[in-house]
Amino acid sequence: MSKNQNMLHILWMLNSGGKVTAKQISEKLEINIRTVYRYIDALCASGVPIISEPGHNGGYSLLNNFIKSPLTFDLEEQRALFHAATFAQETGYPFDEALSRATTKIRMYLNEEQTDKLDQHLIGFDVINKIYDSSLKLLLEKLEQAKVSQYSLIIEYHTSYEDSAKQREIDPYGIIYWNNKWYTIAYCHLRKEIKSFRVDRIKKIIITDSKFQRPDKFSPRKFFMEGLLHETESSGKFISVRIKGKPYAIDEICLHWFLGHHVVERTSDEIFLTIDEKSVITNVPYLLLPFGKDIQIIEPISLKVKLSEISIDLADYYQS
Repeated sequence: MSKNQNMLHILWMLNSGGKVTAKQISEKLEINIRTVYRYIDALCASGVPIISEPGHNGGYSLLNNFIKSPLTFDLEEQRALFHAATFAQETGYPFDEALSRATTKIRMYLNEEQTDKLDQHLIGFDVINKIYDSSLKLLLEKLEQAKVSQYSLIIEYHTSYEDSAKQREIDPYGIIYWNNKWYTIAYCHLRKEIKSFRVDRIKKIIITDSKFQRPDKFSPRKFFMEGLLHETESSGKFISVRIKGKPYAIDEICLHWFLGHHVVERTSDEIFLTIDEKSVITNVPYLLLPFGKDIQIIEPISLKVKLSEISIDLADYYQS
């Protein structure tokens, strides 16, 4: 076996929780006892807290709870880590180089049989995502750095309704990946409120010397989802929506990022939702339009009327 494999086996032996002598290690691994001493010294130099006790009942052991550290991963854990890495890399995860080094280290300690088994799980497992802008990498790294160190940022931000980018001072509370895009949830000093900013619209980031304090128990995810779903205290009256349709269409509605959050009850061909009155007229008709004749709106009448108006407008547009 290689030096790395022998050193890993020594850790496994020490990981049993009991004392192990150099002679036992030498016999187990079929190596010279002096080689054992060199490996022990190398492990200590790398930071492994090995205790050496001389005497008749002496031996080597690991300090305190170090034996509980996850020194190795079984095949199921390795598979999960490599699959997760595949997802992360396809989203444009900014720390992909560190992720690659981590998975490479795992492979270093696998024997040929383990490598073959892992590769069998990885072959044919792919994630297809839209091509992401590699220039976002540096922006995401700076946002992450500022989020952890709690330093305010000056950003040049270009909104969809402005002709040019403008400077904003923000306090980044979190980073969100949703629907193939990265967002930062941050307090905006200009607007005096927490807002979400699309990272691909940030043209430049400058880290300032000003510190900020993140609100206790603030959840960037919850804030972002409430913004998407319009579920705030001022969202207004909620009304019932009843839809009949083909089973596949009902399934798709349940899985939809917006509609799925409002499902109250469903059967194989019918679904009941509770949605705020404004969204029923402004958003929901456009979300249901792609289902065409595969669904039928039962109630409310206002939703049927709005969907009919949109369909007529589309027909007139393409006939003209």
